[in-house]
Amino acid sequence: MTYLLPILAVLVSFLFVYLIKPKKKEGIKLLLAFSGAFLLALTVFELLPEIYEGTDQKKVGVFVMLGILLQIFLEFFSKGAEHGHMHMDSNKTEFPWLLFISLSVHSLLEGVPIGDHHSMLYAILVHKIPIAIILSIFLIGSKMSKPSAYFFICLFSIMTPLGTYLAANIELLSTIKSELNAVAIGVFLHISTVILFESSEGHKFNLSKLLVIIIGIIIAYFL
Repeated sequence: MTYLLPILAVLVSFLFVYLIKPKKKEGIKLLLAFSGAFLLALTVFELLPEIYEGTDQKKVGVFVMLGILLQIFLEFFSKGAEHGHMHMDSNKTEFPWLLFISLSVHSLLEGVPIGDHHSMLYAILVHKIPIAIILSIFLIGSKMSKPSAYFFICLFSIMTPLGTYLAANIELLSTIKSELNAVAIGVFLHISTVILFESSEGHKFNLSKLLVIIIGIIIAYFL
């Protein structure tokens, strides 16, 4: 299930968009806010305390910061798709390789902590669903050919479980797993906080979004 669920989350989200063609974005925004809070809380509750145990804390901090910087760099190419923003040109017909590569690197890193922290699987699933929905809306609504859109979403769906598999089975990666986890933490911290900061338009008070954020934190605490 560790490998299957992330794939299903993406493919089912794509199928949902293909069949239902959702118009209202408020529900997606609420799910996105919940996912940001849930991912951030689990990162703080589960990953951060463990990564600093019995290690060079400054070294860990360096890799966490590298993860944040890496995600910022990736977003120059993905245009913020990892946190629910699609600023790509939907009129282009060619395959969006830069978007695909940046999302794939992000997803591979997402998969690294899952092998040792099963609860993070749920955080990644909750994070992937709204992102996959928004990405699917873009792909289906673009002028890209349908086979290219299917190819994109299918390859994208396997990247997180691929990251989990590689981290667990490639000896070289196993030896630097703590460093990879620290980088992944940096990615999670950046993505989740950006989602939360951008969850309210114009930074106006929104009770429903505040409630789903609180619920996300509470569920993560008791998970």
